[in-house]
Amino acid sequence: MTESALSPTVVAAIEDLELSARLVVEGMRTGGNKSPFHGYSTEFRQHRPYRAGDDLKYLDWKLFARSDRLYTRQFRDTTNVPVMIVLDSSASMEFGEPVTKHRYASILAAAVAYVASDQGNAVGLISMSGGGLQYLPARGGHQHLRTLIAMIDRLAPSGRWDSAQTIDRAAQLMRRKGIVIVISDLYDDEEQTSRALRRLTRHGHDVSVLQVLAPDERELTARGQIEFIDAETGEKRLTDAASVAPTYNAAVGAFIERCRVEATHSGIDHTLITTSQAPERALRDYLQRRGGKHVGGHAHRPMAR
Repeated sequence: MTESALSPTVVAAIEDLELSARLVVEGMRTGGNKSPFHGYSTEFRQHRPYRAGDDLKYLDWKLFARSDRLYTRQFRDTTNVPVMIVLDSSASMEFGEPVTKHRYASILAAAVAYVASDQGNAVGLISMSGGGLQYLPARGGHQHLRTLIAMIDRLAPSGRWDSAQTIDRAAQLMRRKGIVIVISDLYDDEEQTSRALRRLTRHGHDVSVLQVLAPDERELTARGQIEFIDAETGEKRLTDAASVAPTYNAAVGAFIERCRVEATHSGIDHTLITTSQAPERALRDYLQRRGGKHVGGHAHRPMAR
């Protein structure tokens, strides 16, 4: 496979986020791979009187209690699913040189939206900025895509974000089962975040987590006296980098492994992405791995006739 020539620095330097997203998508060169965003779900269509031989699990017992008549619920297949992007815009995402995690995550989010929209899916976005939720419902069409990308571009990383609240709100606002993609460094309350992600899966959503980290976060290679600053609390600590490096590197490795294991055990796709990776390569690898995965794990469901 030919390596991409689009470096993160080059892509991030493009001020037009929509153009950056398009370049990343074109750079993937995915060819004829199966669509990663086509799934199957069912929507209620109508009732009809019960007929001998109908599957009993589709009987509407509540309607029977009210009318004393048996009715079968009928459904219709939907071959596309809504895609909701949950984007971390907390202060910790501003870390990284020459490309911050926030800019890299924004490019990924815009590119994911571009791919999903191009395949006919409705795409939405939810984030937290300035202490309040920023939400755009999932819709289709190129104009909506441009509105969504413009919203991503306006997000300014600051303060903390309540990951559990944001993820829970995403689940509440989605009208039917779909795909939820969380893009974050996951520097939050681990247990609360894990619980919120598990709740998404219990609602029947297909959940992916793209964990974005900077190379300097994954491994501390600096030497000498270094002042560490917590981007979200402002707390400062001066320490000798060489003396704390082994403990730091082990702690970060353990943190990443906990995120991966917890996601795997919950049926969630976890992808670790470093901001030094070519974004189109990172996106291609993610989409190829999850290509053909269907919401709920089933390609088709039996339908009442």
